[in-house]
Amino acid sequence: MRVLLAAAVCTKAGKAIVSRQFVEMTRTRIEGLLAAFPKLMNTGKQHTFVETDSVRYVYQPLEKLYMVLITTKNSNILEDLETLRLFSRVIPEYCRVLEESEISEHCFDLIFAFDEIVALGYRENVNLAQIRTFTEMDSHEEKVFRAVRETQEREAKAEMRRKAKELQQARRDAERSGKKVPAFGGFGSAGMTSISSGSIITDTIVEPEKPKITPAPVRPSGPSKALKLGAKGKEVDNFVDKLKSEGETIMPSTGKRGSDVSKALPPPVNVESVHLRVEEKITLTCGRDGGLQNMEVIGMVTLRVTDDKNGRIRLIINNNDNKGLQLQTHPNVDKKLFTAESVVGLKNPEKSFPLNNDVGVLKWRLQTTDESLIPLTINCWPSESGSGCDVNIEYELQEDSLELNDVVISIPVPSGVGAPVIGDLDGEYKHDSRRNVLEWCLPVIDANNKTGSLEFSIAGQPNDFFPISVTFVSKRNYCDIQVTKVTHVDGDSSVRFSSETSFVVDKYEIL
Repeated sequence: MRVLLAAAVCTKAGKAIVSRQFVEMTRTRIEGLLAAFPKLMNTGKQHTFVETDSVRYVYQPLEKLYMVLITTKNSNILEDLETLRLFSRVIPEYCRVLEESEISEHCFDLIFAFDEIVALGYRENVNLAQIRTFTEMDSHEEKVFRAVRETQEREAKAEMRRKAKELQQARRDAERSGKKVPAFGGFGSAGMTSISSGSIITDTIVEPEKPKITPAPVRPSGPSKALKLGAKGKEVDNFVDKLKSEGETIMPSTGKRGSDVSKALPPPVNVESVHLRVEEKITLTCGRDGGLQNMEVIGMVTLRVTDDKNGRIRLIINNNDNKGLQLQTHPNVDKKLFTAESVVGLKNPEKSFPLNNDVGVLKWRLQTTDESLIPLTINCWPSESGSGCDVNIEYELQEDSLELNDVVISIPVPSGVGAPVIGDLDGEYKHDSRRNVLEWCLPVIDANNKTGSLEFSIAGQPNDFFPISVTFVSKRNYCDIQVTKVTHVDGDSSVRFSSETSFVVDKYEIL
């Protein structure tokens, strides 16, 4: 006969919040047992169990709640008390505060953990660390799936680059032989991906006298490694969807931060026929004791023209940067004109920028180890105490002109020691017990909110809290480069244009 009938977290009035039954039992039955439980306790006396004619309640107060085990009367009370203590230690692992709303939010996490403690009415021989390992469901098959998918994506990208080079060569050969040039393609590349991939920008320009867009060249038929993505890719997608349905948070295995800008920042409301994007991304690595190991900011101005009347234009650039960045224009841009007047225009003013294509016309790069150029400094001071570590983290915005949005500072914390005890806090925090990360969330950091701090205590060693990573997005760029005006080549009359600016993180770590 099974000795442990059910485990539940209930209010002091006997209302069930989470209940896991280990025998066949109706909802009405378990709710009736829990509703009767508070009436059986004697006020003013401290006990760990109460009994009825049929069952025994073994319980432990949890602030305003109770952790209750319902057992048969012939169970071993000492073993039941030991099991109760383990149940009570599991709850703080998933819940920051012992309140009804928090218990309800993490109810499935608690049920999964309860199932690891008890099987078929009897306690399993497990400890808290083993429960965490089992519930995290670290899957070797999932890692294999992800590795296979990443390999396939790399092969597909390599194949795409090879095909692009073949098409570019075909266009050049057609030009030399006097044949009709195929449709335009490959001028620059969309957004920040052109910087990271290092793709070659073709030097073909569409004649303004031919506004009609010819069909894109058809890819040669034949076997391609890119076509192999469908087979195992579906299996990976099904696997990921299954994990999501079970409540698992799935992080993308690959992908560029630049592609997330459109999700993090709202798109411009009014997009003109001449639209400009000024995009930057930062890669930064600092030491925990100070010292900037490496900092790199890469930026690009991307132009998109959708009206052939505005194809022959020039961009007036305002460069107020004093940080020592390196500028580079597109090969088809008049470099002498840009150097002398900070104007971006084509070498041949009679030609137009291509229509309906994202054209990277100007890019820049800043690489430094000067600590004064760090946009946001993070200082972490873990100090050992008798019960573990007291950790103090503070941030400071050094670039007053920036406004950083959706800032998340992720601090690793030890596993199996419960949730951290939060002291002073600016902003909000979230403890991810599955990933063993404490996330410090700040909606905005700007000149009015330059500094802030977080204090918490948890068992562990000072090295447990590194590396710290930071993510943010911003509508203001780091290097002060802006397009102030767009004019026609003939007559210098102004052209209406729209623009958007983004500054995002590629990697920002304190090691």
